[in-house]
Amino acid sequence: MNKKVTFRILIAVVLYGIFAAGIWQYYKDTPQDVKNMDWDEREGYNRQYIAKLKLDKVNIDLVFKDLGNPDITEAKKSADANYQVLFYRTQHRSSDGITTQDECTALLFENDILIGIGESAYNDYKSK
Repeated sequence: MNKKVTFRILIAVVLYGIFAAGIWQYYKDTPQDVKNMDWDEREGYNRQYIAKLKLDKVNIDLVFKDLGNPDITEAKKSADANYQVLFYRTQHRSSDGITTQDECTALLFENDILIGIGESAYNDYKSK
């Protein structure tokens, strides 16, 4: 009887381990569609995503794929490069239904490569 119980417990633990590994393998912790998030969820997701970005390593297409369309965007072309600033909402200021730049974090791209993040990046963009 004791061996039977031990064997059944062992089978249950193995099956549980397989189930947990399957869930862990196929479950994504990040939302797949930012368009369907509530505004507060999206702000948090944007903050976490932007905090992980590395300068000179991120292409603009990856940001569009992962964060979706920006809330605000600006672009200009100079003699030697194309500059684009994407603003993604990362903080709530007022409940007026309008997203403004002070509620967003700026991502500055030069020739589609991330070169700056935040207000200082936007100031660099304006001075170019």
